[in-house]
Amino acid sequence: MKSILITGASSGIGATCARLFLDEGWRVGLLARRAAELEAVADGHENALCLPADVTDEAAVDAAFDAFTGWAGRIDVLFNNAGAFGTARYIDEMPVTDFRAIVDLNVTGMFLAARAAFGRMRRQDPQGGRIINNGSISAHVPRAKSVAYTTTKHAVTGLTRTLSLDGRDFDIACGQIDIGNARTPLLDEAIRSGRAGDQPQTMHVDHAARAVLNMATLPPEANVQFMTIMATKMPYIGRG
Repeated sequence: MKSILITGASSGIGATCARLFLDEGWRVGLLARRAAELEAVADGHENALCLPADVTDEAAVDAAFDAFTGWAGRIDVLFNNAGAFGTARYIDEMPVTDFRAIVDLNVTGMFLAARAAFGRMRRQDPQGGRIINNGSISAHVPRAKSVAYTTTKHAVTGLTRTLSLDGRDFDIACGQIDIGNARTPLLDEAIRSGRAGDQPQTMHVDHAARAVLNMATLPPEANVQFMTIMATKMPYIGRG
């Protein structure tokens, strides 16, 4: 039975992926800060392990990965998903503390989870695994007033490329999925605040989860380096 650990699994894309992978017969580790929400997503499933932890806390991340590998036997896939947008502001209106908080979650948190997964994949027998980073189309074309979020998602792309290169020696594949306008609580909040524009085109979050599943189920010799999945008519191509 394959195993996957999903960060940010208490809501949105992470929760949807967790339910899908459980339905597909995987052992699933659900990692996020909110224990009650994780338990609700897991819904008592025998192949689900809830791992309440803060991805910005090195010791907590390592303990969660140890608990998961001890339970599942190994880690085949990490979906490195935890992240946040933050408050929409012009750069000169953004407190430095707010910027640092988004960097800590979206960059340091992804680094810590990838570091924990990479080390265990490198040393397990048989060696190897797959890391899927959740990027964003903001890594290519940003929305207005998204300086913190967009900056961090460019950093995620750098993390993806580096792990792809460094992982070759250990049969560790790394790819990135950039998701545009999947209908989640995060997008709903962006719509309410006006960050997503007027009457934004959206898609069901299940389509994003299916794309992650497709990446996760590839054989070791194949990898989706970068995938963009988005609402067909959203103003991404050609937006000015």
